[in-house]
Amino acid sequence: MNQIKKLVVGTAFPRLLAGLLRNWSWALLLLFVLSIKFFAADAARVEFYYSQAFYPVLAGTMRGLLGWLPISFGDILYGLVGIYCISKFIALLKKLTTRSIPLPRWRMVFGKLLFLFLIIYVLFNLLWGLNYNRLGIGSQLELTPSNVSKEDIDTLTVRLLAKANECAILVDTTTRQDFCKKEKLFKAAQLEVQNASSKYPFLDAKLGAVKPSVYSYAGNYLGFQGYYNPFTGEGQVNTTIPVFLRPFVTTHEIAHQLGYAKESEANFVGFLVCREASEPLFRYSAYLDMYMYAHAILFQMDSARAHEVKLQRNSQVQSDIQALKVFYQQYQTPLEELVMQGYDYFLQANEQPQGKQSYSQVLRWLMAWVRKNGWEAL
Repeated sequence: MNQIKKLVVGTAFPRLLAGLLRNWSWALLLLFVLSIKFFAADAARVEFYYSQAFYPVLAGTMRGLLGWLPISFGDILYGLVGIYCISKFIALLKKLTTRSIPLPRWRMVFGKLLFLFLIIYVLFNLLWGLNYNRLGIGSQLELTPSNVSKEDIDTLTVRLLAKANECAILVDTTTRQDFCKKEKLFKAAQLEVQNASSKYPFLDAKLGAVKPSVYSYAGNYLGFQGYYNPFTGEGQVNTTIPVFLRPFVTTHEIAHQLGYAKESEANFVGFLVCREASEPLFRYSAYLDMYMYAHAILFQMDSARAHEVKLQRNSQVQSDIQALKVFYQQYQTPLEELVMQGYDYFLQANEQPQGKQSYSQVLRWLMAWVRKNGWEAL
C-alpha cells in the first residue's frame, strides 16, 4: 500500500498537476486572445475605454519608470532576446547535425513557440497594439480622408514645396549643428508637442522616454529612421540620419507614444506639431518630408509634371534631398529588402492594408485637412 501511495504521490500526481496547469494556462491565454479580438472589433469602444482611458495611464507610467534612463532599455531587451534566440537556434542546428529529433520533441518545441507567440500577442495589444483599432485622429479632428485626384496631388506638391523653400531659408548652419545634439532635439520636440496641445488638447500628456536608438547604424542598413517599443513605452530615433529629418521623425515617434499606432496618423500628428513649431528646423523637417511623399506620388502619376515641379526647389532643398539620396545609397543591401518585406506584412496584419505605403497615406489626411480648413491651413 505504501509503495502504491509513493508511486501516486511521487510520479502520477505531479504529472497530473503539471498537465492541469498547462491546460489552464492555455485556456486562460486563449481566452485573453479571444477577448482582445472581440474588444478590438468596435473602434468606438477601443477609443473610449482603451485609447482615452486605460492607455494614457499605462503609457505615462511606463515613460515615468524608464524615461530617466539615458539609454533605451527596450533596445537592451531586444538585444538580449536576440542573443538568446540565436543561441537556441544554434543549439538546435547542432542537435540536428548530431542526431535526429523525435516527433514528440518537435511537437513540444512547436507548442512552446506557439504559447510564447500568444503571450507576446496579448502583451503587445494590451500595452499598445489595440491603438491600431481606435477611431483615431479622424474622429478627433472630424476629418474623413477620401481618394486624392491627380490635380489634388499636383497642387499639394507645389504648395508643400513652396513651404519647404520658405522654411529652408530660415534654417542656418548653426541651427543645424545645435540640433545634432540629441538632448536638445528631444527636449525641443517634447516642448513643441506640449505647445501644440494648446490647440490640439488630445496631444496633452506627460512626455518623456524619447531616446537615440542603440542600433542607429544598423537601422541605416535595415531602412529604419525610428521605431516605438510597445513593451517599454520608449520612442527610439535613429540619430545618424541627416539632421533635417530628425525633428519630424522624433515627433512621429512621440505620436506613437501618445497612442497613434497607424503610420499615416503618426505622420499627420507629427506634421500638425511641426507646422505649429517655433523652431524653423521643425517646420522645415515636416514640410520637406511631406513634399517628398507628395512628389513621389506625383511622379507615379505624371513624371513630366513631377520634373517641372522639381525645378522649383531652391538650392538648399535641392542640396538636402541630394544629400539624403547619397546617405542612403551607401547603406543599401539585400537585407534591407528582406526586413522591409517582413515589416510590410506586419503593417498589413495591423489594420494597414497598404503596408509600407501607409506612410504616404498621410497625404489623404493632409487633403482632408485642406478640404475642411482651406489651403491656407497647410
